[in-house]
Amino acid sequence: QSFKLFGFFDVKNIPCAEESVLYGSLGALVMGLGHFLATSRVKRSCDVAVGSYICTMLGYWFYCRYNLAQQRIRQRMLKEGMKNRILFEGSYLDPEKKQTGSERSDS
Repeated sequence: QSFKLFGFFDVKNIPCAEESVLYGSLGALVMGLGHFLATSRVKRSCDVAVGSYICTMLGYWFYCRYNLAQQRIRQRMLKEGMKNRILFEGSYLDPEKKQTGSERSDS
């Protein structure tokens, strides 16, 4: 089931968006309730909750997107390495192939 934020952001299709919204909501609840229990000031507690929602959501968003970018880079490097391994395996360009003395004199 799709969940749209602000009417047009489809949270299910955007990487890291669902977790960011959930962790932001949890952070807002904890910080707002904690501030209310400590000070008993309703308006200030709501301000703290909104601020912590924004900070938590953006913080987790950037953390998750950074890790996703790193993972994609590693996948691309692994894919290129596997392609090179298949391409050069068994040939004289294979870096893992041990050269013997007779092969060195031929080249």
